[in-house]
Amino acid sequence: MPGPRSLVLITVDCLRADHVGFLGYDRPTTPFVDALAAESVVFSNAIVAGAPTYYSFPAILASRHPLALGRDVVGLAPGEPTIATVLKESGYATAAFLAGNPYLSRRFGYQAGFDAFRDFLDAEIESLVVPGNGAGSGGLLTRLNRSLAEACHKLGLVGSLYDELYFQYCQRVAASPAPSFDRLRRYPAADVIVDHACNWLAGVAEAPFFLWLHLMDPHSPYYPPQDALRWMGTPEISAGRARYLNSYWNRGDLGANRFRRQREEVVALYDAGIRWVDAQVARLVETLRHSRLWDNCVFAFTSDHGEEFLDHGGRYHPPSRVAEELVRVPLLLRMPSVSQTGPVQAPFSMIHLAPTLLEAAGAPVPSSFSGRSYGARLHSAEDWDEAAIVECITDCANLFRADGRLGRRIVAVREKRYKLVFDFGLHREQVFDLARDPGEFHPLPADEERPVRRRLLERLRQHLADSRGDGGSERRLRALLKEIRLESATAAACESELVRTQG
Repeated sequence: MPGPRSLVLITVDCLRADHVGFLGYDRPTTPFVDALAAESVVFSNAIVAGAPTYYSFPAILASRHPLALGRDVVGLAPGEPTIATVLKESGYATAAFLAGNPYLSRRFGYQAGFDAFRDFLDAEIESLVVPGNGAGSGGLLTRLNRSLAEACHKLGLVGSLYDELYFQYCQRVAASPAPSFDRLRRYPAADVIVDHACNWLAGVAEAPFFLWLHLMDPHSPYYPPQDALRWMGTPEISAGRARYLNSYWNRGDLGANRFRRQREEVVALYDAGIRWVDAQVARLVETLRHSRLWDNCVFAFTSDHGEEFLDHGGRYHPPSRVAEELVRVPLLLRMPSVSQTGPVQAPFSMIHLAPTLLEAAGAPVPSSFSGRSYGARLHSAEDWDEAAIVECITDCANLFRADGRLGRRIVAVREKRYKLVFDFGLHREQVFDLARDPGEFHPLPADEERPVRRRLLERLRQHLADSRGDGGSERRLRALLKEIRLESATAAACESELVRTQG
């Protein structure tokens, strides 16, 4: 393919595939991106290589399965080739503006290859206000409340009644007036990220560039700008009501049925976050067009994983599930050198995204990449049905410590019609027929579709064998050495602070 072409990669946290218009959603979440889809390749079944964020991005940027370097390695290894490092070495200007996701920080190696890297973790971002942790810290009222709670929870249903009364008291009586949506929001909104991107683009001149934006607006807690709610036609939701909904949705003492009464409003907040992203993507593209950069630009719009809204009784995006609402993401590629546009129904593993983008930009593809470019297939409109692999680890106790990442593996093998989910912790395999059961509610009986089950299990076995022999031992050692240095530096800093405060 001709090159060099500039590359813009936009990743949106928690954006599930079935909540964008160009993949069939009936609410107006993405009017601008929907229009862009008419001149782009749209992948109807793009599947992440892992979920959530920390298992997804090694594939997106480095074309590597997330557990290939071991369960205790998270993020990118020092010296690992990525889209950014390849394009930097090819003479590109490179920049990343990431809206405060701690797993996409320097701590995990994502600054590699970028001239400008801003993760916004140093910004003063207000945390979600969840009142009701007791009147005073350790005071008499707090101690009495804890004693009452312990007594009530020994009486069965009385404990549940106490939890509900206490939650409502904290939200409706003890809570201070809710600040604005902007004050409640945990992450910089998409307009802030796009402002920085546009300022950076103004200095690019005629050099080819790589720009990566990661937007957090659909991520919980859900506090979209009020303009986005109005654009969606959503009845007005006050800041106090939004705070109540987020606090309720985050409760750990309720079953799925209790959450269903709030689901519609929570999804409305989530959808408005997507709409705000769409408006800011439109503003970025307009800047590219005005600067005459758009015509020679490869553009990718996708997500790192989805979000669950009680689809299988859960919320958010836990690392112990590989259901479609979490692993199927939107993917739109605008590549000036590819004439084919429209939907691609075949499964597309995100392990292939980085080599496809590099080839489209006219840059070399590292031999260490596990995926391969699909550019030729897109040129020829060739169909395929190759399985996509998804893997993650359950029970991540503390991701910032290596010993907290050693839970059991869950792997999904996703074909166009069939999907295998193998849980190593439960020693359980399930096969779903997505044509008859797209919601994955009814795994096939063990004696049904045996050739399919055998084929999927063989693909799983092959993936595990490839992971053990992928030649990543040197990168693994570099990653572990980096981990040891970070832990040593943290321990030394804590010791120094302790000495300072005590003496």
